[in-house]
Amino acid sequence: MKIFAAICSAVVWGGGQVINRQRLKGLVFFLVQCVLLFIELSTGTLDVLRGVSEPAFRSCGFFIKGIWGLITLGRIPRLDSSTLVYDHSIMLLIGGIISAAILLLFAFIWIWNIRDAYGSRAQLERGETISAAKYAKKLWQNSFEYIMIIPGALLVLFIIVIPMLSTMLVAFTNYNANAIPPRNMVDWTGFKTFADFLKLPIWGKTFVGVLTWTVVWAVLSTFTTYVFGMLQAVLINSKGIRLKQMWRGIYILPWAVPALASIIAFRTLLSRDGVINQILLRTGFIAEGISFLGDPNWARASVILVNMWIGFPYFMALISGVMTAISPELYEAAEVDGSSGWHKFRHISLPAILTATAPQIVMYMLAAFNNFGAIYFLTEGRPVNSNYQMAGSTDILISWIFKLTFSNRMYNYAAAVTILIFIVLAIAGGFNIVRTRAYKED
Repeated sequence: MKIFAAICSAVVWGGGQVINRQRLKGLVFFLVQCVLLFIELSTGTLDVLRGVSEPAFRSCGFFIKGIWGLITLGRIPRLDSSTLVYDHSIMLLIGGIISAAILLLFAFIWIWNIRDAYGSRAQLERGETISAAKYAKKLWQNSFEYIMIIPGALLVLFIIVIPMLSTMLVAFTNYNANAIPPRNMVDWTGFKTFADFLKLPIWGKTFVGVLTWTVVWAVLSTFTTYVFGMLQAVLINSKGIRLKQMWRGIYILPWAVPALASIIAFRTLLSRDGVINQILLRTGFIAEGISFLGDPNWARASVILVNMWIGFPYFMALISGVMTAISPELYEAAEVDGSSGWHKFRHISLPAILTATAPQIVMYMLAAFNNFGAIYFLTEGRPVNSNYQMAGSTDILISWIFKLTFSNRMYNYAAAVTILIFIVLAIAGGFNIVRTRAYKED
């Protein structure tokens, strides 16, 4: 009877529950099945069965058409405005992912329905009593946390996971300037896009060069920002400094000003005819203007220094808070032992600061990988690098992706780079966070 109840629930959701005399529970599962069938039949499948629409997968309901579109990416292009029936490959791709995600949710409920019918029948055969009220109470008590996170999980699924999957799947297609739907069909190409990074020298050289600079940029921008912020925090918290609140307020101003406004201002200051060049020329430090944003080395140094100016107040405020939490008795004991200021900083302040801020350092470094604004609004990735494919000397991976997508419509290559960024950041971030002392202590 256990198998029979499970089979009944597999065919008619809730059927096994009705056999087990759990009519209310069976009705709930049956209504879920009705919702599934209603969605499918009311969105086209019923018209196909009645002969109203053409007998084709593209004319079926939400789920059948979605899975068909995800597999085929369409068959009929729109040749001109008179074409009434046509397929849009990217819309079919996104619709297919959504339909597959919803089908997985229904599949979970279907499996739950079968397992419940089987388990309830087993309880009855053992002579145990089953009650819908007790089942609901037990479910609420044992799964309260999961029930509460379901709304948030659904939002994450449809706002983050599905767009991310759509982007990743584009990397396995030929979606680029030569295949723009609906006039052209997009086809699955497997790992061809990734193979181009290995086989075609220009793509491989560009990726390696941009990736190398991205890593250097992330490390140097984090290091300079953190060290300068720590220096300011240590100086402001020194005993000999007066008007600490005033100095702290002054140094927090770069953080209070919108980053975009600061970057645009620095772009003007660093131009060939900008204020900085004018001051250096008039004071005799240089004989001709420096191309801060036109020379590759100067441009890279400029973006690092500008980013340091914008970001150091964050670490200054963070480290200042950590330093105020260190017990003064430790410093007093060190002074009794005759320790110098450097030794007190080296053996008391620095370990406490690093332990408390290590996760923030890792997060800041990972954020630097995707710091699009600091690069694009200051240099736009320039100066031009003739050895790179659609990338400049200061482009990092995220700004290169922007150029591939919006300037050159190389969507599949941009998606492939996105996947590579995700892999690098996931491995580096997870490895570094797990190794931090703060994580181990937790």
